[in-house]
Amino acid sequence: MTELIPLPRDVVAGSGEVRLTAYSQIYAGPGVEGVGHWLSGVLRQATGLPLREGWELDDTDDDGIGLQLGTGLGPEEYRLVSDSTGVLIEGGSAAGVFWGAQTLRQLLGPDAYRRAPVDRDRIWAVPHVTIEDAPRFRWRGVMLDVARHFMPKDGVLRHLDLLAAHKLNVFHFHLTDDQGWRVEIKKYPRLTEVGSWRARTKFGHRASPLWEEKPHGGHYTQDDIREIVAYAAERHITVVPEIDVPGHSQAAIAAYPELGNTDVIDTSALSVWDTWGINPNVLAPTDNTLRFYEGVFEEVLELFPSEFIHVGGDECPKDQWRQSATAQERIRELGLKDEDELQAWFIGHFDTWLTARGRRLIGWDEILEGGLAKGAAVSSWRGYAGGVAAARAGHDVVMCPEQQVYLDHRQDAGADEPVPIGYVRTLEDVYRFEPVPAELTPDEAGHVLGTQANLWTEVMEDPARVDYQAFPRLAAFAEVAWSGLPAPARRDFADFERRLAAHYGRLDALGVAYRPPTGPRPWQRRPGVPGRPIDGPPPNR
Repeated sequence: MTELIPLPRDVVAGSGEVRLTAYSQIYAGPGVEGVGHWLSGVLRQATGLPLREGWELDDTDDDGIGLQLGTGLGPEEYRLVSDSTGVLIEGGSAAGVFWGAQTLRQLLGPDAYRRAPVDRDRIWAVPHVTIEDAPRFRWRGVMLDVARHFMPKDGVLRHLDLLAAHKLNVFHFHLTDDQGWRVEIKKYPRLTEVGSWRARTKFGHRASPLWEEKPHGGHYTQDDIREIVAYAAERHITVVPEIDVPGHSQAAIAAYPELGNTDVIDTSALSVWDTWGINPNVLAPTDNTLRFYEGVFEEVLELFPSEFIHVGGDECPKDQWRQSATAQERIRELGLKDEDELQAWFIGHFDTWLTARGRRLIGWDEILEGGLAKGAAVSSWRGYAGGVAAARAGHDVVMCPEQQVYLDHRQDAGADEPVPIGYVRTLEDVYRFEPVPAELTPDEAGHVLGTQANLWTEVMEDPARVDYQAFPRLAAFAEVAWSGLPAPARRDFADFERRLAAHYGRLDALGVAYRPPTGPRPWQRRPGVPGRPIDGPPPNR
């Protein structure tokens, strides 16, 4: 019973159990019918029990499961009570009830995560217990990069299920980069016709001499995106799209060469980039570029109802702007000091544009350079400094420092790690991560919306590799985001490891190709594929 991840705030164990039978029903009250439908669906699959959906909880139904909104509870807070009258889950909102239902699923054991029953004669029981629980942060996110390696739609839906199982509620969808454009924009069809495919792909770190000599790519149609967003919403996950500007844009420039700095290079000769690192080819700061991306964002806003829209803003080399007469004329025209302020102007344009449409811009911490756009929030990835500066300036922050929560980084120093990249960040390192910098005052700390783990996929060629890099560290991150104590030294890692031993059974039932605690399995290794030396500088995306 106590092997729950993330760890609930308060657990009081009882002495009996509620058994689910062929007569058990799930009663979903007003406002939580969707949660009831989800829960009955997953439990029918796993148990083989009919688990009919009822409409009113009867005190005589001692094997029933009741779901309802409760008074005095925060939006994502829930209370789960299993006793002689059955199981009741109350939440401050449908999201709270859903997180309580996820806890219920854990209480039923690992086989509750299977898609068909493995033993039709087994007894399904929920121990008598009272659990009261609520998240520490409102933003508990995971970023998935599908530009470097495309993940087909079914893989994205599965990824959303894994986030939901860990009470993570923000899916940051990195849809565009130098190596591929992944979302259909009907106004600009060449973005996917040309920009979604590259001729070949670097295998390993960018210094690797190895190539996969075949085309790689794919994209999501607008209906695919609508399906993904709706699927996430059913699981109380917000999808935050990222359209990267003004750097990381070679795929867009390959599709529409006029977007690039045509007075510096022959942009018509560019193709979708096939290697990794920081690309020098960036968007031209012209009115044509602004109008083009306004057209892109108009369709993005129609597809994604999220409050925040991510515009990237990171790793934008200024060399072409320094050489471009067009860019220099724009700097003079706007009365700007330098190219950093030119980027700030570019980001500020879309901050104003999004604000006028009721949305909020968020970008990587480079958007601080040259002046932070009014109303913008910051994803602090280059350590804590950007987040500290933004919070002190009164801007909201999502903490995702690469030294702590970039899950593409290696999990161990051993030679067996597949394509080892970046820092060694063990399971315990992630578990000890503290999202709120100690130097912030309470008022400043209030601007920390939460935290996010990032999965950049340069060396993750398929969903199994994403699984390996994400798990089990994402389980540790989920506990930090949901229930982690502000003082990392007080977190009981030994107890987490004990609970994780049971959690591996859930991951097995879900088919997750996680890294075992003893190290990679033979088929998870990538012998001979170069990574980055352990003691080298941090990798660039």
